[in-house]
Amino acid sequence: MRKTKIVRHTDLEVYQRAFKAAMELFKLSKRFPAEEKYSLTDQMRRSSRSVCGNMAEGWRKRRYAASFVSKLNDAEGEAAETQSWLQFAVECKYVKASEARTLYREYDEIIAMLVNMQNHTDQWSLTPTGK
Repeated sequence: MRKTKIVRHTDLEVYQRAFKAAMELFKLSKRFPAEEKYSLTDQMRRSSRSVCGNMAEGWRKRRYAASFVSKLNDAEGEAAETQSWLQFAVECKYVKASEARTLYREYDEIIAMLVNMQNHTDQWSLTPTGK
């Protein structure tokens, strides 16, 4: 059971964690070489920010369970994509493995939270499931 009432998507712990992780990735990506500006840097920033964007949109669509789950699923996919870009950043030696490991694990937890929300839409939906 949740301790505080969730009014906005920004009240969700998973949103707050995803936002913080995206900001950490932004800071890390500032160190990437200029030739990565329109590829790895942009991709990593876009996917990490999209996690939050999809959660925000899903939160406002939670009246319809299928729409809510769809947007949470999109957020989950973007989080996994971000993990993929992190792997590339490590292999290209733009980020230390230890730095990436912490963020990668944070995205594992974000993904788990999103999956939990998808599996328990009745706790988040504005209308009972099946209506």
